[in-house]
Amino acid sequence: MLSINNRELLDIPIKDFIISSEKVAHVQSGNNAEHALLVLTRTGYSSIPVLDVKYRLQGLLSSKMITESILGLERIEYERLSEIKVDTIMEKKIAYLRVTDTFKRALDLVINHAFLSVVDEEGTFVGIMTRRVILKQLKKYIYMNER
Repeated sequence: MLSINNRELLDIPIKDFIISSEKVAHVQSGNNAEHALLVLTRTGYSSIPVLDVKYRLQGLLSSKMITESILGLERIEYERLSEIKVDTIMEKKIAYLRVTDTFKRALDLVINHAFLSVVDEEGTFVGIMTRRVILKQLKKYIYMNER
């Protein structure tokens, strides 16, 4: 049975595990849904962070949100994509991490999310922490402590 007696792993700051904002696809809140769908399609991601002009985290946007916004009664209204602004369809209430949070907080939140956006003290987007990174660190810790 696994036992984490000494809080060594759980108390590690997440800052060393963050994928930098420069490497993360995102859209801005003023972009239209057509641009956002293009970014999502080209990157292959299911959702991406939405930032304001000062690069502060505003929410998350997914392909599903875009698709639902153009569903008409009888057909998909593709022509509306250029008219719909990202900030009107994005999810605004999202789980996120602060750069000062610990591995424990990330582990608690990532259960329901493929990634978590990370912000600094001013709310500026600094990157993401993925479920994959968290699981790799957990695996590494377990294997090192099995010996």
